[in-house]
This record gives sequence, structure tokens and C-alpha cells, in this order.
Amino acid sequence: MLIANKIMPQGRGLAPVLLKRAATIELDWDVRQKSRFDVTDSQGRVLGVFLPRGTAVRGGDVLVAEDGSLVRVIAAPQPVLVITHCTAHGTPFDLTRAAYHLGNRHVPIELKPDHLKIEPDHVLAAMLQSMHLIVREAEEAFEPEGGAYGVHAAGGGHSYDHGHSHDHGHSHSAAKAPVGPVLHPDAYATSADSAHSHHGHKH
Repeated sequence: MLIANKIMPQGRGLAPVLLKRAATIELDWDVRQKSRFDVTDSQGRVLGVFLPRGTAVRGGDVLVAEDGSLVRVIAAPQPVLVITHCTAHGTPFDLTRAAYHLGNRHVPIELKPDHLKIEPDHVLAAMLQSMHLIVREAEEAFEPEGGAYGVHAAGGGHSYDHGHSHDHGHSHSAAKAPVGPVLHPDAYATSADSAHSHHGHKH
């Protein structure tokens, strides 16, 4: 088994020709959020991936094997729920509200300007539909937002080193992850009165 214990977020710094020649592995989010897993690459090699605890592998990342070879990661399509706002009975702000409530439930969410993605969950789907949102099933790559305080966390592995310091005159060294209110499950209960049947269409 070939060991891969280094990761290059989005293959930054690598020449395009090296990325094109690299072996590939196609992984869903369930595997990519783990720091230890075994996988077979496109060249038939069995890789043992050993990354620092808490590392999430993103589509486009490149793993470096012990022998120096490169393995490019592809985010595999998987079942997801795609959430959009209802133009007839809601506003784009409904997506912000949905992200807030899903975040309170610690649900992994992929955030996009015009939609959200989560893993399939019929209870959450019903909750979202009751919030004037349209929920559809799809098979797509899933890249949920990472914790703002994690390593290689923000979706896509974006680096914040832009050649200047984010010094606001106070220290962030003791910052803690913000904790929001956790709503009681009854807060999501819906009644016949709040159902969307009166809108004349199904979300």
C-alpha cells in the first residue's frame, strides 16, 4: 500500500501539466471528511491516506504520495437536496433563514448565492418546504462549508494570505467559535394552517 500523507489545497503551485498527468480518485463527502481512509486510484494503486486530524479533502485538492506521485481528488456526485427560494411566495432572504436554522442543527451545508445543498433528510426537507422554499433531489458533488476556525475549512480551501495583515487593532488569538441559540424541535412543527397547500403548488 502506498501512503499519502500530504495535501496541496486545490493543487496550488503545481504546473497544469502535472495536474493533467496525475492519477485521480473520486470520493463522496462521507469519505472526504475523514482524515484516514484507503482508496484505489485511477492507476489501480491502493492508497492509504493519513492526513492531520480534522482535515477535510475537497474536490480539486491534490494528495502527495510517499514516492512523490500526485493524486488529484474529484468530488463524486452523490444524493443531495438542492434548496432554492420560491419566487412566487418567498424572497431570496428565505435562504438565509434556512441556513440559520440548519446551522443550529449542525447540518453540513453547501452555500451558494442562489441555493443551498444538504444531504438527504426527509424531516429537514419538510421543514424547509414549510419555510417557502423549494426542495429538489439531485445527484451532484457536495462541498459543505467548513468551520471558520478549522484547518483548510472554507469550501475550496481559500487562503486568506493576500499579502497584507488583517490587524484590526485587537487580537483574534483568543477568539472562540460563536454559539447561537438552539431551537427546540417543536419550533419546526407545522400545522395544516402553515402548510403550503394554500399556495396552490408543491415545493
